[in-house]
Parts: sequence; C-alpha cells; structure tokens
Amino acid sequence: MKPFLRQQLARYADRLGELEFLLSRQDIMSDMEQFLKLSREHTDVAAVAGRWLRYQQRESDLAGAQEMLKDAADDADMQQMAQEEVDAAGAELAQLEAELQRMLLPKDPDDARPAFVEIRAGTGGDESALFAADLARMYLRYCDRKGWKHEVMSESASELGGYKEVVLRIEGDNVYGALKFESGGHRVQRVPVTETQGRIHTSAATVAVMAEPDEAEAIKINPSDLRIDTYRASGAGGQHINKTDSAVRITHLPTGIVAECQDGRSQHSNKAQALRVLTARIQEKDRSERAAKESAERKSLVGSGDRSDRIRTYNFPQGRLTDHRINLTLYKLLSIMEGDLDDVINALQAHEAAEQLAALELNA
Repeated sequence: MKPFLRQQLARYADRLGELEFLLSRQDIMSDMEQFLKLSREHTDVAAVAGRWLRYQQRESDLAGAQEMLKDAADDADMQQMAQEEVDAAGAELAQLEAELQRMLLPKDPDDARPAFVEIRAGTGGDESALFAADLARMYLRYCDRKGWKHEVMSESASELGGYKEVVLRIEGDNVYGALKFESGGHRVQRVPVTETQGRIHTSAATVAVMAEPDEAEAIKINPSDLRIDTYRASGAGGQHINKTDSAVRITHLPTGIVAECQDGRSQHSNKAQALRVLTARIQEKDRSERAAKESAERKSLVGSGDRSDRIRTYNFPQGRLTDHRINLTLYKLLSIMEGDLDDVINALQAHEAAEQLAALELNA
C-alpha cells in the first residue's frame, strides 16, 4: 500500500478517538443537530477505521506466515499450511486495499438522490427524434434491470413516433451516481428508416442528467421570478386532455430556464411537477458553473456534462459504441440499446475513482 494511503488511514483512527470523546460530552448530547451530525460522521469514520484495523491484522498474519514458510524448509505439511495462509492473507489484503481506496474517495452527496433525465433531439430532423426515443427506451430498460422506479414527467412527440424532448424521473439506489456521466452529446451513425437508398446518416441528441433537489436543501425560488402559463395539452391522453387548459409552463425569468408538464390529470399536479423539474434545472446550472470553474484548475477527462460535449458515438453498421472521454469501445451495441449499460457505467465510475485517487495523492 502506498505511504500516502497509510497516512490518510491513520488519520481516520485518530479522528475516531476524537469523535468518541465528543459524542460523550453532555453539551454535544443536548444539541441534537450537532449530535446527529457527529453521529453520522462517526458511522462513516468507524467503517473506514475498522477495515484499516483488519488490513493491519492481515498484514501481520502475512508476515508471520512468510516467516513460518522460511523456517519450515524440512516440514512439507508445515510448508503447505504456511503457503495457504500466505495466499489467503495476500488475497484478502488486495481486496481490503481496493475497498479502502474506494472508502477514501470524496462522496458526492447527490449520488444517492433520484434523477431527472432530459433527452432532446438535436441535428438530424426526424432521425434525431427517433434516436432520442431510442435513448429514452435504453435508459428505461436499464432502470428495469436495476429495479428502479421511473416515470415520464413530460414529453413532446415527433410525427414519426420519436421525441423532440422527453423528461424522465428515475428513483432507486444510487441513481444519480450511476447516470450522471450520461450528460452530453450522443451521436448516432446508422441508416434511418426514412432513407430509401441505404445511406448511413449521422444525427445527434443531447442528454442532461440532474439530481432531484432535496426539498430541505433545494434552492429557494422567489415566486415573483416565475411566469406561469397554462395551455391546452396535446397528444394522446384521452378526451379530457383536449378540453382543459391543464398543461403548465413555468419560466424562471432571471435565467430564462423553462420547465413544462402536461401529463398529469390536473393543472395543480402539472404545476407541482414542472416546478420540481425547474428547480432541478436551476440547481444543475449552478452545479455546471461550479464544475466548469473547478475543471479550469484541474481538467477532468470524464467531462463537465455540458450538452455541447460530444461524449459518445453509437455506430450501428459496426455494432460499436465508443465513449470518447475514456476511449472505451464496446462491440455490443444492440444489447446496450436494450439497457445493458453496466459495462459503460462501471468504466466511467472506475475512471472517476482513479482520477480522485490521483488527486488525493497529489494533495497528500
């Protein structure tokens, strides 16, 4: 294990002692907010310190087994027993080191939150709208594989059955942490259904993934900064949908950010849904601006998630998906379009973890 990791882990053991002392103080116990905050930190620190103690124990076991192996040159049974302990301790140490590295990485508090996934058709006309629908289907199939709940918050359908724009809400275990790297430009190369001469076309769609704000921590929007318009909903939805002005469009005047919803049964529910999406978009704008500022100081290969970033190409004639940020190429495009995204998402998360670990070492 690298020396800088040992230094970091030793600090956790020291901090655990400090937290146990603080949590025993009467003034801390009488301040519930402070007590809960320190209790949460204690839980996290104790988990790391416990694994670090186990690592040190197995290190000691490995050294003892190696010494026994040297001393048992004339005893085959003893040698075999010592070798088995060397192998077992070495394997567990490797596993513990990887686990401890993950535990040391800074956590994004939004990773565990539900997410809004917004997909918009880009260049390419009808084919782009069809590709946007394919991306939406891909994410929904992935949700089904993961056991996540999902709903369509709003949609604007194209004439051929695609989407000009669609917004999904997804809820489940670590949703934002898994999907946040999907933000950016997605390019498709294939023969469109509208193409009569079999030529390959290139078109694009954009994806924006936004963490759903925690109501307790969400930014506060001044009602006077909002313009709320109602209009008659369009598209499929039964007779009522064309008889009432239930659709709602909310514009945040200072930023010009807009959110709309027409899928609910009432104007009230559509307004509530649109306001949730609007809040997430404003919060994501703030996040993107902070990320851009930080990446100017330390450029990340994973990318800022800006829609103008072309992050991925889906080449159907070759059955190939390429993620340009990490030079990942997979020849399993059809299964990926059916929601088999684990290889892509795991690679992006591993890349981020490696970058974070390198930054930790640099700043140690």
